[in-house]
Amino acid sequence: MPFVEISKNVFDCAVCEHKCDSTSKTVFDFDNDIEFSNYIQNLVIGLINRINNSIEAFQFEEETSYPDIIVRRKNSSEEIAFIEIKVQARTFMKIRELLPESNLYPSETLALNLSDLERYFAIKDKTHNPVFIVWCLVNRACITGLNFESLKFFHQELDVLRRIRSSDTRDARKFRRKSGRGDVNESGEHKGVVVNYHFSINELNSGLPFFE
Repeated sequence: MPFVEISKNVFDCAVCEHKCDSTSKTVFDFDNDIEFSNYIQNLVIGLINRINNSIEAFQFEEETSYPDIIVRRKNSSEEIAFIEIKVQARTFMKIRELLPESNLYPSETLALNLSDLERYFAIKDKTHNPVFIVWCLVNRACITGLNFESLKFFHQELDVLRRIRSSDTRDARKFRRKSGRGDVNESGEHKGVVVNYHFSINELNSGLPFFE
């Protein structure tokens, strides 16, 4: 039996036969990371446009501080929502040890760059449009399945994430790791994420946002 489920989306990692990759990269392949992220963004755009007849999702054509995807009514320039895509391929295996007060387990945990999260709060306050964070989870067999190419989407609107963050007055879900040479690209720019905030899959919705 490959997986022992303790509760919803919480598995016993000690007996798991399919260990997750928890190792931070010593050297990041930033170009490939961006290429894969763009692939997932285009996949999400296609899926959303296919299941929603009244809206259109677009990738921002130029680099901005806004989330990856803008959603508009068809035949309209009115922005009705923003979507940020986060691809997660690694698992925080030591979260019980390093963040014991989080009450999170590795299998259920998803991470988000804290500075990004705070930036999205500001965008939501400015635009008053819904902002959805979509996690694309890969390489976590107990959640995504045994097929190496399998992936699963989870999403949540920013106001829900804000309530979770605001209620965490002890920063029990915040983790700062040491910065290493793998965080810096060939141009000398710091690209690696150093401070993450963590959520449970059980606090999110499965799949992609649906717009009426």
